[in-house]
Amino acid sequence: MTQSVGVDPSTAAGVDLNLLLALDVLLEEQSVRGAAHRLHLSEPAMSRTLGRIRKALGDPVLVRAGRRMVPTPHALAVRAEVSAVVERARALFAPGRDTDLRTVSRTFTILGHDATAATLGPALLARAAREAPGVRLRFLSESPVDAPFLRQGTADLEVGVVDTTAPEVHTETLHEERMLGVVRAGHPLLERELTPERFATGSGHLSVSRRGRLRGPIDDELAALGLERHVVGSVGTYPASLFVLRESDLIGLVSEGARALAEALGLVVFPVPLPLPPLPVGIAWHPRHDADPAHAWLRGCVRDLILGADAAS
Repeated sequence: MTQSVGVDPSTAAGVDLNLLLALDVLLEEQSVRGAAHRLHLSEPAMSRTLGRIRKALGDPVLVRAGRRMVPTPHALAVRAEVSAVVERARALFAPGRDTDLRTVSRTFTILGHDATAATLGPALLARAAREAPGVRLRFLSESPVDAPFLRQGTADLEVGVVDTTAPEVHTETLHEERMLGVVRAGHPLLERELTPERFATGSGHLSVSRRGRLRGPIDDELAALGLERHVVGSVGTYPASLFVLRESDLIGLVSEGARALAEALGLVVFPVPLPLPPLPVGIAWHPRHDADPAHAWLRGCVRDLILGADAAS
């Protein structure tokens, strides 16, 4: 195990294993100052610790990029394993049934589209403040490039429509939801019965795609009916699309889970007059987190919020 993170096995006995904890925090914070604050050390002491880590690994670990620090390729390669070792140590010395969440000091990164942060974020942050005040939550937007974020340790939990194909990743489907149409209040599309023809030939459509795609499953359903919609543009996130729709006559889509967000902006949602397939909404995580009590708590919180929202709808 020590050899896999770049330590010479001939000197492994002389390595302070506390450096693993420091390395884990440094890679999470990507800041000497942030890591020093987390570990209750002075910045000079944290800098010296980083120097020891660099010497032990034979790698710079963090390098300056403008005004911030970024991990080296080797640091990224070992990040997940370092995190796993630290988490197993925490689980060993703090069995789940005895863990006091109020004493836990962790930062969890949640991967999902922006609507996830907008809809679940307030309640999740409030629950963390009540139950685990030392836990910080970092919401990471979906990337336009597919990458093994859970395996690499870049994210701790994925929330939403999970499409990972990594065989080792655990996934749990919590419910299914459908896409709804959304337009500004007073939109001409709402004046009479909505048919597939009227929906397709409306005043232009706005697509949402993290990859910038202008076509999706809805276009396949329209094509089966001999119809085609006119997509005039694409934005990367659903919250961004809602602000565009509010100030235009464009027609958009939003998930059932984000319905409250659209209505809070004064928009009107409606059923799409097409047999769109339901979307499986759930969570995914790497199995190295299975025995981690704090991660199990996070999964439970997200599960409760999604199922609660599902029941409320």
